[in-house]
Amino acid sequence: MKIGVLGMQGDIREHIQALRQLDCDTQIVKKLKDLKEVDGLIIPGGESTTITRLMKLTGIWDEIKEMAKEGFPIFGTCAGLVVLAREITNAKEQETLGLLDVSVERNGYGRQINSFEAEIEVEGLELPVRGVFIRAPIITHVGDDVKVLSSHRGRPVLVAQGKVLAATFHPELVKGESRIHRLFVEMVNGK
Repeated sequence: MKIGVLGMQGDIREHIQALRQLDCDTQIVKKLKDLKEVDGLIIPGGESTTITRLMKLTGIWDEIKEMAKEGFPIFGTCAGLVVLAREITNAKEQETLGLLDVSVERNGYGRQINSFEAEIEVEGLELPVRGVFIRAPIITHVGDDVKVLSSHRGRPVLVAQGKVLAATFHPELVKGESRIHRLFVEMVNGK
């Protein structure tokens, strides 16, 4: 099994490190041929409009849509969640992959200065996970087929739908933490 990390922008190295803690074979995905060599893909945080533009330029955008129809596993964090969402409530002109039935508000908690960390209880994990929220989106609506795995302040922060996992926070930024990545690896393995 090989997990890819979209190499367009964001916390690429940190996601690779979290996966390596789990002894996963990893690959940075920058081209269409790279995407075809992996069993699952992480779309890291960054700037969602830039990520979208670069995915379209490389052909990855359309290919991911097709692969997702066949159950290809995808994990999006922060801007990655925005790219996966069905709708962005405060940027309706921004195109999304529409692979996750949620509505999101970009930068919902505010600007960089409003970033914060919090202990997050996650379904199936004994101990809380440290969530790093940097210009994080807020999930404003969750579709019927979306499972909320964790909430903070009454808002969903970790959700799953089929083979799509998404977090509004950055689990990869907490040194030594790989439990959310393990959830994704288990999803890729079909558990």
